[in-house]
Amino acid sequence: MGKTILVIDDSESVRQLLAFSLKENGYDVVEADNGKTALSKLSGAKINLIICDVNMPEMDGIAFVKALKNDEAYAAHRFTPVIMLTTESGEDKKAEGKEAGVKAWMVKPFTPDRLISAVQKLMA
Repeated sequence: MGKTILVIDDSESVRQLLAFSLKENGYDVVEADNGKTALSKLSGAKINLIICDVNMPEMDGIAFVKALKNDEAYAAHRFTPVIMLTTESGEDKKAEGKEAGVKAWMVKPFTPDRLISAVQKLMA
């Protein structure tokens, strides 16, 4: 069985592109359209890495990472690496993400090769 990646983005087309690229490289993919939905998919799931957007309805990416890293309900996923894949490129937002526990920050648009390279580094 391959490693599983949780993809969180409110754009269905972005989720489809990510899922295609990841599956093509042997990864299993679980999708969610916002942070709140993503948290509900963590229960009992073995997730090896998370790719998350910042700007989403219901619960944004930074709030999701804070919940993931600090809430006892998600303690099993506390050390799961998170890549933020977003249009946000400001240093303040990056610093907020890093403080929350984000391991890597990639700005959209992205190339699948660069994404897969980042995924492989974080899961090595």
